[in-house]
Amino acid sequence: MIMNLMERHAADAYDRLKGAIKEFTDSPQHREDAIVYALNRLPPKYVVTNEGKVFTEVLLDGDQHRAAIDVQVLEAMRHVARRPRVPA
Repeated sequence: MIMNLMERHAADAYDRLKGAIKEFTDSPQHREDAIVYALNRLPPKYVVTNEGKVFTEVLLDGDQHRAAIDVQVLEAMRHVARRPRVPA
């Protein structure tokens, strides 16, 4: 199975940081928009094997990668707060 581990890490960062931006309203649509915005600015981390998953998880759990993910997620929340998508 092919997985992009960055998706889970961006979602985890969102859940951890969603109250950090005062102007940001947490809703299912805004959550998805913020995570997608962040993922489009973060490098994908695709894995296929369990060994690759373990190695990549250790890499993404490091302070430097966690900080980079957090920065992008915070910027995504700011962006969504400034320009929320109108529901269709």
